[in-house]
Amino acid sequence: MIRPERGRLRVVEHPCEMPFFSRKGPFLLSELAQSVGASCSSGSEDISISDVAVLAEAGPSDIALYGNVAYRTDLADARAGAIITRAKLSDDLPEGIPSLICDKPGEAFEALVRLFYPGAGLPGAVHESDGVSPQAHVHEDARLEPDVTVEPGASIGARAEIGSGSRVLTGAVVGADVRIGRDCTIAPGASVAHAFIGNRVVLHPGVRVGQDGFGYSPGPKGLEKAFQIGRVIIQDDVEIGANSCIDRGGVRDTIVGEGTKIDNLVQIAHNCTIGRHCIIVSMTALAGSVTLGDGVMIGGNTVINNHVRIADGVRIAGASAVNTDIERAGDWAGVPAQPRRTWYRELMILKRLAQEHRTRGKAKGEQDGDD
Repeated sequence: MIRPERGRLRVVEHPCEMPFFSRKGPFLLSELAQSVGASCSSGSEDISISDVAVLAEAGPSDIALYGNVAYRTDLADARAGAIITRAKLSDDLPEGIPSLICDKPGEAFEALVRLFYPGAGLPGAVHESDGVSPQAHVHEDARLEPDVTVEPGASIGARAEIGSGSRVLTGAVVGADVRIGRDCTIAPGASVAHAFIGNRVVLHPGVRVGQDGFGYSPGPKGLEKAFQIGRVIIQDDVEIGANSCIDRGGVRDTIVGEGTKIDNLVQIAHNCTIGRHCIIVSMTALAGSVTLGDGVMIGGNTVINNHVRIADGVRIAGASAVNTDIERAGDWAGVPAQPRRTWYRELMILKRLAQEHRTRGKAKGEQDGDD
């Protein structure tokens, strides 16, 4: 239950538990240890664990993570049923609290979250219904395989095809002739047009796929619009975050390679080609006809100029501006972007020059004062 308190919302206890995600369990501590490859403290194998929680809030039936000494102060009042940590930190644990010990407790804890909440990785259904809702709008020429869910208020256009296990949630729009593979999720408010989408693709709320790109040329009557007749091709296992936009190609296609993960609020312009298993973090913008190789990682708030080509395995720091091709794997940063060490070295030189300038100015001011 939520009650207002001095202009803020305060969550208070309620006799009815109202979780947003369905929880599995409980599990024995020995089962959790086996599932993540951890060793269980002696004599605690049969302890029942029903949930995961942060260390400061964990109760007697919860398991919590202690993977960083920054949280050492939370151990003093810890009430967790068990704590997962690494061997080097195990001496910090309060006496009497069972433990799971492994080399990478952070990754193991994430695996436990997935174990307890297996459905939390996908956008949730609004109406939690199966099949095609009578309140959905599905064109008579659309083709849906068995076990497709279309929620109330969703719209499926003419000749669209959707594979089994896929979900089109409330308010989502799938345009005419779109192809969507199997086990995909098109979240509330997303729209897909002029696109072929593979299997197990996730489009989060507000994603826009397939609209025309931004192209205008000055002419005698003003700005002439460039017509975009390409498509968007999204391969298997791609995930695209909320309110990101992927424009269709001008004549050739815009392509997103398999396994690529795109954060919220990312702009992918027309004709871009993104390789496999790339990571693109929020507020990044790719101008038209950018090409990314496989495994490229781009930090947030980065801009990449049109027609730039970036090689496999390149990593670009956040808030960078890439204006030229990057031909070999490595770390890049800066405005304009350059090899990270070069950029940091230049920053240090500029900092030193600025300090010297301030020192000389101060000394000159003292000398003038003496005169």
